[in-house]
This record gives sequence, structure tokens and C-alpha cells, in this order.
Amino acid sequence: MPHLALATCDFPTFPPSNFPTFPLATFPPASNLRLSTSNSSLSPLRITLWGINYAPELTGIAPYNTMLAEWLAAQGHDVSVVSTFPYYPAWKKRAEDRGKFYRKEGVNGVTLYRVWHYVPEKVSAAKRMIHEASYVCLSWIRMLFLPRQDVVIVVSPPLPLGAAAWVYRLIRRTPYLFHVQDLQPDAAAGLGMLQEGKLIRALYKLEAFAYAKADRVSGISEGMLEAYTRKGVPAEKQVLFPNPVDLPEADALPQRGSFRAAQQIDSNTFLALYSGNLGVKQGLNQIIEAATLLQDDPQILFVICGDGATRGDLEKMVKTRALQNVRFLPLQPKENYHEMLADTDLALVTQQAGSGAAFFPSKLLTLLAHGRPVLAVADPDSVVTQTLQKNECGLVVPPSSPELFARSVKTARSEPEHLRNLSKNGRRYISQFETEKVFRKFEREIQSMVEPSLYNEKGIVH
Repeated sequence: MPHLALATCDFPTFPPSNFPTFPLATFPPASNLRLSTSNSSLSPLRITLWGINYAPELTGIAPYNTMLAEWLAAQGHDVSVVSTFPYYPAWKKRAEDRGKFYRKEGVNGVTLYRVWHYVPEKVSAAKRMIHEASYVCLSWIRMLFLPRQDVVIVVSPPLPLGAAAWVYRLIRRTPYLFHVQDLQPDAAAGLGMLQEGKLIRALYKLEAFAYAKADRVSGISEGMLEAYTRKGVPAEKQVLFPNPVDLPEADALPQRGSFRAAQQIDSNTFLALYSGNLGVKQGLNQIIEAATLLQDDPQILFVICGDGATRGDLEKMVKTRALQNVRFLPLQPKENYHEMLADTDLALVTQQAGSGAAFFPSKLLTLLAHGRPVLAVADPDSVVTQTLQKNECGLVVPPSSPELFARSVKTARSEPEHLRNLSKNGRRYISQFETEKVFRKFEREIQSMVEPSLYNEKGIVH
């Protein structure tokens, strides 16, 4: 992505004594929102997206933050982003970014402000809290020195950004939407990353505070909105904002063969692919266990593509077991990634037991959009399981079931017609998440936060 401009730090003076304090404004409830059939254009807004991840990061939240910011800019809005220097999923800054405190860039119509933050070499619960706190504090200061915005989109994780956004709102009188990509306290408790005690209770209190103070609270799945209801978030504040996906035409998809030729993978080999973050939540050791059970079958190959906190441990497992049916690759650029998907027979989406019923990995949407049959390892009560089973677009096995995982991969290889049917169903299901549909509806939502006059007495947006 080309950089159009660079500038050095230029914080203006902002006298604390002049900080205004005003009562919070009220905005039309989200539950009343119905889109008008009118084609009237919306007024351009000054919008800031406040989130820790942004391009050129290739996986996780960054691609969706980037898509949203650039789409809004393309609609004529004045869009800025306050983020960090790229570090994810390797948890390592680029050499050219190390030691940099601040940078301003112009990228694809978006003004991007990057601030320094702490990135630990080894990720632990304590170090991650310092990592998030450093970004929250420095980005909050950067936000104060920007021109006043019409609306702010606050992206979590990190969860503490919700409290910072509330203080910012008190000072600048700017409404904000708190968009949640992951229910951090639920995940930390479910995965055993944090034990029951004062810290986890503090996280839940912080979560409740963030939801209570935001003008809107959005989530990426219906399951997440159900979780909000259980957590006491009023229905009128809730917004469904799923991660969108570009839905390519079937004839625009890459032809099979390019990726296999480049990687010297035989055309008859059954290729099972995982691509994305290699973290604790993904439970990728389950792929290694299944591969161990299938190591005597030379026609099945597992490819693990990505980077993250557990990659070293996974590579050690493969080396210790001398597995020849597992191959590691770095994250692929977009074009190469699409070629890799075209040559994939079965796409894997794995989760550790206890990842959270509402957790919905967005990579699933991309896989379905590209017509890949999916095998998911997920809790029976998870949104992933319910989605794949209800729409008949994927196979599901429960976590910690390596025998069933291995058997399912072997069975899938012998049922190509069934895999084709899963692919067709997936393409049909995914159409509701097409980028233009999702972003256009979201644009109306944030416009309604700024211009209540858009509502008539029936709650319809003009």
C-alpha cells in the first residue's frame, strides 16, 4: 500500500484548563433503525477509527479496519485512523519502525496516525496488559490533539480502549460506537489464560463499563449480540456489524495448480490448509495430533500458513515426531493467498475448547466466499458450529478429538461430491456478508448517531 506523505510529530498545545465538560447527548436507538428505500446521499462526516491494528498487517482485525476506513473515505467522508506501527501476528515490529514514536501517513484517502506501543518478545498475560495499556495511553493523547470529529469508531480489543473513549467523549463531546471483534474476558476465562479472581472480575467490570458508556455497541455475529443481552446491554444500543467479505465471481477465482506448482505439491495430494494467526486460542496442536494419526497416508498433506505466538512450539512438535505430512509457510500476500485457496481441498478452522460460544473467526467467511469446504474444530454450542450445521456448508468436530479429526479428514478425501455441495452452500450463505451491503448499512448507522434529524416519527432513516 503506497504511502503518499510522511510527517513528524506535531502535537499542538492543548491547555488542560480549557477542557470542557458537557452532559452527554442522546441519539436515536439502534433498534429503531430501518433503512429508507430513498437513494438520497448522506452528508460527509469527519470520522476517526481508533484501533490498534491496521494495514499492512495481513491477518486478524487489521484487514477489516483497513477495509472500513478506506471504504468510508471512498464515499467522501473525511477519515482518519489512530493506530500503531504494524507488529501482528509475529509480535515484532518492522526494522524501519523500531524506535519511532509517532508517524503521520496518507494512505488510500485515509489520514493515518501511528503511535509507539510496547511489543513484548514473549507474550504473557502481564506483558499483554502492558502492551495494550501503552497503546491506549499514547493513542488517547493523540486523539485529544486531532480536530474534533463527528463520530469515532472504537475497535476492541483492546478492551481498555472503551474507558479511554468515554473520557475522550466527555472532553470532546463526540459520540462513539464501540465495535467488539472479540469478547476478551470470556476468552481469557474460557481458555484458562486467567484464573478466577480479582483480575478477571476487574476485566468484566471494565467490559460492563465500556458497554454502558458507549453510544452504540456493535458485534460481528448474532451470537455476540446474544452475549451482549446476557451482559445487560440494552437492545436499542446493539448493532450487528459482521466482518464483510469481497465475494468474487466464480469465473474470477484463480485456476488450480499455481500454488501446488510453486510448492511442489502433487496434484493428487489431498491438501488440508490452515491459514491465519498461530495463537493459543486457535488450538493448532490439534492439527499436529491429527497429522500424527495420518502420517502413514502419503496422499494427505497439512499446510499451516501464518505466524504467531505458538509457531515455534508447533514446529518443535512436528520436528520431534518427524512428521513429513505437515508443512509450514509464512502468511501469503493477497494474490498468493487466493491461489493457495484455489488449490486447497479442505480448509481448516480450529478453536481451542472454551474459546467462547460467541467467537466467530472471520477467516471462515473468506474461505466460504472462495468456495472452499470447511472442517471446523469448535465447541458444540459455538456460533461456528451452529452456522456450519444450519447452512450445511462445513464439517464440525469437537475440540480435543484427534481421532475424529483425523477420520473426518480421511472421509472428506473420499467424498469429493459432498465437498462440492458444501462449497455451493457456503457461497449461497456468504452473500449476506458482501462488502457493499455490510458497509452501506453501517454507514447509515453511524450517520444516525450524528444526525438524529434523519429519523422521522416512524424511526425510518431518510
